[in-house]
Amino acid sequence: MKAIAVRPGTPNSVHLAELSKPSVSDIPGGRGVLVRVLKVGVDATDREINDALYGNAPAGYDFLVIGHECFGIVEQVGSAVRKVKPGDYVTCTVRRPGGSVYDRIGRSDITSEEVYYERGINLRHGFLTEYFVDDEEFIVRMPKGLKHLHVLAEPMSCAAKAVEQAFLAQKRLQVWEPKRAWVTGAGQIGLLSTLILRLRGIEVFTLARGRKPNLKAEIAEGFGSHYLSTAEHSLAEIAEKYGKPDLIIEATGSSAVAFEAMQVLGHNGCMVWTSITGGQKKVEVPGDNINLNWVLGNKLLVGSVNANFRHFESGIADLALGEVTWPGVIQKILTTPVQGLDNYREMMRLLVEDREALKVYVEVAEG
Repeated sequence: MKAIAVRPGTPNSVHLAELSKPSVSDIPGGRGVLVRVLKVGVDATDREINDALYGNAPAGYDFLVIGHECFGIVEQVGSAVRKVKPGDYVTCTVRRPGGSVYDRIGRSDITSEEVYYERGINLRHGFLTEYFVDDEEFIVRMPKGLKHLHVLAEPMSCAAKAVEQAFLAQKRLQVWEPKRAWVTGAGQIGLLSTLILRLRGIEVFTLARGRKPNLKAEIAEGFGSHYLSTAEHSLAEIAEKYGKPDLIIEATGSSAVAFEAMQVLGHNGCMVWTSITGGQKKVEVPGDNINLNWVLGNKLLVGSVNANFRHFESGIADLALGEVTWPGVIQKILTTPVQGLDNYREMMRLLVEDREALKVYVEVAEG
């Protein structure tokens, strides 16, 4: 069967590869779930892997199948599977367990090992192919009524985890009731984080470079957020005018913005970094000032990456609530479909060149 792959370590090596069709018997204990892939979302991670910034092939292969945001339909299940059945729409988690204590208790998303296993990213093939099989533990059912939101389940899980991590960490304060939050960046993670925070009744400022009117602003304001352009206002100016935030979700992929945002977080605040800056950029920061204000202000910085099946389930629940709260807004994120695996060059071109493509996804099959 066809698959879109790269040769890790070789820049711009994206190509069409061949894989054998998997079987439920590939997973021991009757726990296998065979999924026919319908759609796969792609993002900056796939672009950076094709740029050879990171990523490794699975053992026995000289290529890595990319794509970690999947949506498909169950075709067959093993004898021990109870969570899903043939005909169910599903998505799938990304990280797979290693050997740490966190991996052993089902928290591979926070593994303490240096070597990690992620489908489509590191040492495990991804979902940009016609079929995949996985253990029931990693399969997450999606309601039929949300099939039009398909590949947003994975980025939504990352946004759900980021918000959850902030609230869990802030239990250190005994009482923490954030009234004002900033989301820096209005890509898929930024907009979905905006959605989650607005569902919790928090006043949200979504900050991005683009000047209004634009689609990102339309979506953010559709969720009831305030959209502000950082090309028109500095973060310091925004904080001075509207007040410092209690919570910042950083989702720009810019280390400069990430460190600048540290300077405006309010007392007892929490900042969550969700974005990966895959380059080697250096920025100058007022280190003494940041150190002083963070210590005296009891501020907290949290890194959040990946998600487990519980975050997927939480995220899918918020997608459903968001749909009935702001009908039709979430789907606007899904801007740019690519027809079929054969069009892998166009897929990568869109990721590299099209700044208007908010969410690129490959339509692998109908269903």
